[in-house]
Amino acid sequence: MRLNLHTSLPPHSDRAWSIAVHPTHPLLASASSDRTSRVSSLLTYTPLSTLDGGHKRSIRTLAWQPNPSPSAQSSTLATGSFDATAGIWHRASSTSESTDWDFVVVLDGHENEIKSVAWSAGGNYLATCSRDKTVWVWEELGEDNFETVAVLQEHTQDVKCVAWHPSELLLASGSYDDTIRLWREDVDDWVCCCVLEGHGSTVWCVQFEKKQREGGGEDARLVSCSDDGTVRVWRRTGRTGEQVRAVPSILRGRQIEETWVLESALPKVHTRAVYSVSWSGVSGRIVSCGGDGRIVVYEEEEVKTEWRVVADFEGAHGVYEVNCVAWSKRWDKDRRSDDEEIIVSCGDDGAVNVWELVE
Repeated sequence: MRLNLHTSLPPHSDRAWSIAVHPTHPLLASASSDRTSRVSSLLTYTPLSTLDGGHKRSIRTLAWQPNPSPSAQSSTLATGSFDATAGIWHRASSTSESTDWDFVVVLDGHENEIKSVAWSAGGNYLATCSRDKTVWVWEELGEDNFETVAVLQEHTQDVKCVAWHPSELLLASGSYDDTIRLWREDVDDWVCCCVLEGHGSTVWCVQFEKKQREGGGEDARLVSCSDDGTVRVWRRTGRTGEQVRAVPSILRGRQIEETWVLESALPKVHTRAVYSVSWSGVSGRIVSCGGDGRIVVYEEEEVKTEWRVVADFEGAHGVYEVNCVAWSKRWDKDRRSDDEEIIVSCGDDGAVNVWELVE
């Protein structure tokens, strides 16, 4: 297999940090150092809207709120900025004719740059993380009202990424302290239920598995990537069920520990930091990108837990680093089947590129 550059969207005027594919509509959002977010069509690969004026510094990250139903027409986008705030944007309709977005909420509390934002699967919780070493969990109470329900402070360094489990209220975070922490709600508090150690440097991105594996009944695994140049897959071996009380329960809820272990270290292809990974919900393949300018696609072997490289594209954004990569359903006129996918990437050149994986 090989990666083929299908098209490039008009570039941002500065570095493009992050991209987010809408879960149900043909929309792509991109975030840039030019202080704007852009919403583009995945039908025509053209820009629809530029979201500006909400942040005073670079927009580092963004995420679409899951719609309550696939037929819902409203769209909500969360953005996180180097100005230490998160923003909530609304659009009344998801039709291509509607280009007006309203900046409706500023979430203020972090002391330093926000590095990642993520919505829970149900869409009622938003997680944000920052260089201030904290992870915040916000609950949407309705009518654009958000409440802080947790400030998680157990990382010892800059927190780079957050991601939610696809079916549980389980949150993962990765940090400059080289660890991944898993958090869940216990009684009326949020607690760390597991620490994953194994990366030799900063953990840049984490994402839970989306595709249901054959036979079903298995937990979603977790993929991570790091400044150490590796991509790793972790799995849960079961909860101990042990009720751990580190401090009196009157001060903190009972913590239920979980055990996660390293299942696979994917073939090492990247020669520099790996900044982003994305796990396909259709094929089960993983794609990664990084500071070496590469985009790499991996496929799991029939012998489970073993992976092979099926595509490797060097210089995906010329001489520039590739900052983010994501799988997307293919929506354009050249789509060959309903389950066909594309890969979208963005980089320091400001470009947003669309890739086909071809035989």
